[in-house]
Order: sequence, then C-alpha cells, then structure tokens
Amino acid sequence: MIEQHFLNHVFKATEFTKDELEAIIPKFKQVKFNKNDFLLHEGQTASKYWFVQSGFVRSYVVDIEGNDISTNFYSVGDIVIDWSSFFLRNPTRENIQALSECVCWQLDFDTFQQLFHNIKSFREQGRTTLVSNYFALKNHNISMIADEAKDRYLRLLKQKPHIVQNISLKQIATYLGITDTSLSRIRKEIAIK
Repeated sequence: MIEQHFLNHVFKATEFTKDELEAIIPKFKQVKFNKNDFLLHEGQTASKYWFVQSGFVRSYVVDIEGNDISTNFYSVGDIVIDWSSFFLRNPTRENIQALSECVCWQLDFDTFQQLFHNIKSFREQGRTTLVSNYFALKNHNISMIADEAKDRYLRLLKQKPHIVQNISLKQIATYLGITDTSLSRIRKEIAIK
C-alpha cells in the first residue's frame, strides 16, 4: 500500500502528487543484504542505487598500500550510490558493502532515466539530492585538510551519532583520516571532559 510505504519518507507527499507517488514507488524493488554482502565492487559500473530502510552500509577504496579507507557511511533513509559511476556510466573505484543485515529499496538505471525524464518532481528531487551530496563531499574533503582530527570526529558525532555508535572504530578512523589508536585517544580525551 502506497500510503504506508517506507519510500513515502523519501518521496514526501508535500513534494509529490498522489499520482506521482503511485508511478514512482512501485518501480522500486525491495532487496535484502546480509552483513558483508557487496552492493557494488570496484571495477563494476553502477547500474542500481538503493535507499536504506534498515541497517548500515559503507563505501571504501583500497589505497596503494592495500588498506581499505572508508569514504562514506549510509543508514536509514540514505541513498547509497556511486554518483559518477551511475551517471557517467564508468567503472567505480569504490566498493560498497553492507556492514549489517540491510533492507534497501533498489532502482535500476533505465527505470531511473524513465522517471527522471517523465516526472518533474522526481527530477527536481534528484538534482537537490545530488547537489546536497556534492556539498557534503566537498565539506568532508576540506575538513580533512583544514580541521583537526578531534574536530572532524566531534562533527561526525554531532551529525551522525548513529554511525559512531554502530560502526567499528577502525572504519570510522579511516574515514576521518587517522589511525584507530588516535581515534581511541581522542575519544578518551572527550570522555574526560
């Protein structure tokens, strides 16, 4: 039933008509991932994206020394996508992996294109989401250069406390550009204050 569907939290009735929601929501397919399942492997071209209904997902790259470095974390309500691979149709450099059991809603590229070109509200929401994600990525990149590690951690803790509570310290540390030992020290300093 459309009225009670999880995707109504993503596609708000204030931005979409009932007819638009009835055209959009049935196009998504519910998929489940087990912990450690890959949604996307490095070298593949992204042909799908997902909205997370439950669980946690991480994207990461493998550096030149063979270490995996977290590039993002996703949880309830987030869109899991490699933007450039999906839109530019090129192989991804990232891996996207479930960190827990997950329930997601999946849309394939061709269906996305159909909705994008035929439903203005869908197109506008897509543009808004893309711009928002660009700014978040830009801010993270600048923060990695201009901010102390402690400040990066405090910002993550404030903006996404559920990530800090549910993701391993090692994975969070790589996202923050520090070692897990340094992150443990920062956490102890904060706890003392």
